[in-house]
Amino acid sequence: MSDTVSHIVVCDDEAELREMLCEYLTEQNYRVSLAANARELDDILERTDPDLIILDVKMPGVDGLTALRNLRASSSIPVIMLSAAFDVIDRIVGLEMGADDYVGKPMDLRELEARVKAALRRQSVIVKAQKRRERLVGTIPFGPCRLDVDGAKLFGSDGDEIAITAMEFSLLRAFAANRGRILNRDQLLAQAHDKGCEPYDRSIDLRISRIRKKIEPDPAKPESIRTVRGLGYVFG
Repeated sequence: MSDTVSHIVVCDDEAELREMLCEYLTEQNYRVSLAANARELDDILERTDPDLIILDVKMPGVDGLTALRNLRASSSIPVIMLSAAFDVIDRIVGLEMGADDYVGKPMDLRELEARVKAALRRQSVIVKAQKRRERLVGTIPFGPCRLDVDGAKLFGSDGDEIAITAMEFSLLRAFAANRGRILNRDQLLAQAHDKGCEPYDRSIDLRISRIRKKIEPDPAKPESIRTVRGLGYVFG
């Protein structure tokens, strides 16, 4: 998904409807591309990666359900289908094929916008969760070192393993899962699942100091795990 203005593709064979949706969504600060059929939709998807697609069910040539099925073979872009309000079977089939939502024709533009916002929010949550999982898979750089999350091992820049304790690994993994987020002592202890420490236990400072000696080129001037005075620590 885009970090700025969300890009929406409207695919419908009705020119008046396309223009109406384009005008309305543009006024709501979305970037809009228009396609009159599935072929034009494919052309747009070859050039760009939109954040959401509004797709009509009933189109000449390749219909919307077929276009949806083809799209779902390789993409998880949110799709809101447009259909006549009474086409219940089309709605059921579309949802089973991977549509994210439906809006019936004739539509209320405010309802459509609300459904667009909801679909984009859901996708944002999914993307963030996926990025968080990716941080915990494979190896993660900590300065010149790399943390092997799956193997619970730390490697130096020369590829040699650096000995770390179970708690040090748990702390490094907690930092990796929260890159850019300030964590206080209690949060670090909770995420590291250390049951033996009391709240506000300052032993966490000593453990981070030991970690820095292993991962930082200059432990006195840490760059990977930094101290945020009065708040805690942050990685990245």
